[in-house]
Amino acid sequence: MTFRRRQVLALTLAAPFGLVLKPALAAGRADVSREVLLTWHKLILQLVRHTATYVPPVAARAFAYVGISAHEALASGNPALRSLAGQVTDLAPPPARGPGAYDEPCVLHAALQAAVGGLFSNTGPTGQRAMQAMGRKMGALASAGIDSAAVDRSVAHGQAVARHILAWADADGGAVIENMGFPRDYTPGTRAQDWVPTSLIRLQQAPLLPDWGSTRTFVIPSVAALDAPPHPEYDEAPGSVFRGFAEEVYDTGRGLTDEQKLIARFWSDDPMLSPTPAGHWISIVMQIADRDALPVETIAATLAKLGIAQADAFISCWSTKFRYNLLRPVTYIKRVIDPDWEPLLITPPFPEYTSGHSTQSGAASTVLTAALGDGFAFEDATNVAEGLPVRSFPSFAAAAEEAAVSRLYGGIHFRFGNEAGLTQGRAVGAYAAALQTEA
Repeated sequence: MTFRRRQVLALTLAAPFGLVLKPALAAGRADVSREVLLTWHKLILQLVRHTATYVPPVAARAFAYVGISAHEALASGNPALRSLAGQVTDLAPPPARGPGAYDEPCVLHAALQAAVGGLFSNTGPTGQRAMQAMGRKMGALASAGIDSAAVDRSVAHGQAVARHILAWADADGGAVIENMGFPRDYTPGTRAQDWVPTSLIRLQQAPLLPDWGSTRTFVIPSVAALDAPPHPEYDEAPGSVFRGFAEEVYDTGRGLTDEQKLIARFWSDDPMLSPTPAGHWISIVMQIADRDALPVETIAATLAKLGIAQADAFISCWSTKFRYNLLRPVTYIKRVIDPDWEPLLITPPFPEYTSGHSTQSGAASTVLTAALGDGFAFEDATNVAEGLPVRSFPSFAAAAEEAAVSRLYGGIHFRFGNEAGLTQGRAVGAYAAALQTEA
């Protein structure tokens, strides 16, 4: 996508961030709720792209809290649904509904509007106008033809649910991102294997979010319980195991096929240029929801579990990254093999082991396989607007494996970082998949 097109999308207020607000389906109020849920999430994907502090772990956190807000809003009026209160860490039951009639689309819209507004309060003026425009349009859509007293009652309840979730979120240790996530004071490691900056940008001479591993988790018992095993011992000697993994990155990068280059770029999902890796999987769910006309309760529960899995995956992964503090392939290769080598993709500013893309993809695929089935085939058009083709996958596991190996093709991860990340993420995803969303 060209820069000018990005500007046009960002400045389009009639359809915020380039979104097309479709009329609600005619089948009933459930379809209005479904439209509200999906359309708000389409805006969230764009807000993540255009909000500077929304690096991948921060974006995953937001997706989790938005997903929980939507599910709790629906569960508060549906006895067939079970609240996540008591199942995820420190979440108390949200406010109950009082007497009188409630309208489900209005409750859901109000909860989403308040949750998104709170989580993206630091987005720029364009994002603020987009949220306001979305609030007006979705509010009008949800309340059309509904008694005003029921609308007011429903909106008040939806806002109360969101306030409850936001207050809970504020205490998790990840609510405030200072200095774009880079510490002002950082003491680098002194071992040969330790991470060193891979960018000349002054801000990135310290690593991104070194304390993110201490953020409160949603479902995993502890970051230590799901930590990855030690990586191969660092070694620069010819014939050593570690050097062999580095030579694989080097040789692969020098002989990339067009397909491998495409795969690397398809899953790159860079912050500020995409909805991040977490948003890519959210996009996949939304595409499936449209294709298969999934009911709103299924979409909301799936998005909540997916967001939780990805948020915990990044917390677990970041804890592992900064415990091992391993250097990136580009550092090793330039030091030991070829000082002129460059990877296909820009190396992110934080340690290598384990791979964040791989960890969150393993978590996402585990949740989605549990929710929608093994061998669930789908197409992914997330990056069509960026000029990349639709890709087809026979299963969520296959997509996760491709996302993981894409980091090897991109030259920014060793194979062992990708494989250990997938294993770590699958373990995280199993906890999220076990959450009960039905009574």
